[in-house]
Amino acid sequence: MTNSPRSICPRKAALAFVMVLSLTSCNDDDKSHFQGYAEGEYVYVATSVAGRLDKLAVSRGETVASNAPLFELEHANETAEVQQAKAQLEDLQTGKRKEEIDVLQAQLEQAITAERLSATQVARDEEQHNIGAISQAQLDTSASTHNRDKEHVDELRNQLKTGELPARADQIRAAEATLAQAQWRLSQKSASAGQAALVFDTLFVPGEWVPAGTPVVSLLPPGNIKVRFFLPEKTVGALKAGQAVTIHCDGCAKDVPAQITYISPEPEFTPPVIYSNEARSKLVFMTEARPRGEDANLLHPGQPIEVHVNER
Repeated sequence: MTNSPRSICPRKAALAFVMVLSLTSCNDDDKSHFQGYAEGEYVYVATSVAGRLDKLAVSRGETVASNAPLFELEHANETAEVQQAKAQLEDLQTGKRKEEIDVLQAQLEQAITAERLSATQVARDEEQHNIGAISQAQLDTSASTHNRDKEHVDELRNQLKTGELPARADQIRAAEATLAQAQWRLSQKSASAGQAALVFDTLFVPGEWVPAGTPVVSLLPPGNIKVRFFLPEKTVGALKAGQAVTIHCDGCAKDVPAQITYISPEPEFTPPVIYSNEARSKLVFMTEARPRGEDANLLHPGQPIEVHVNER
């Protein structure tokens, strides 16, 4: 699953709008109240593989819990690969199947019978050779047949012994790696929420083809809501990261406590003239603050807000 935070607010337009408000605040010589807006850092949920969207488990606007399923791509081939890899690993871990062992046992019994017959034949041919009834060549042939039958018996006994044992450790490790790879490929065909969040949008509908790495769902966790406001040049030096502020928004049940997390080291906008004492008053510095705890749910991306800097 690929999660990448982004902001979809048109930054330039929003900044220009807020700049006007900020400069208005500066003109009022109010050094503790600043205009701004709420912004969301969205989590775009995608998978590393392509496929047809089979199931969309969420809808826009609902809240999902951590690890809640979000969507599934078609995964028939990946499921079959996992089942095949599991069967192969189980086969290696348990040795040959009973049917194969039974076949080897029957072959061994036949080989033992043949070895006994050839041993009897050798004994007879030795007696016949001693009285000159058969040639040395015929005796050598009987002895060779008996040796071959003995070797066949030993070979089948070894096969039977080996077949009752599990495969070698390196074969089992290779099968385990194959199974892990198949399970990983299957896991890439679905995605779940990494944390509790609002489903901000769904970007595909079931039946559509989803390219690899393309987001299907965008989430907005409460902790990913922040506010942006702009400090005039005369005020920026008096504030610092970690300082407490209070956020006021129209229609909110209460003001929202927050903390400054970032102050831009350079101005966002500069006038198209040479710096002067008059022009410096038009410089503003983008500043970010994050609400505390669950109060972030009171804010909505794009919502105009007013930031009050608390006295230290």
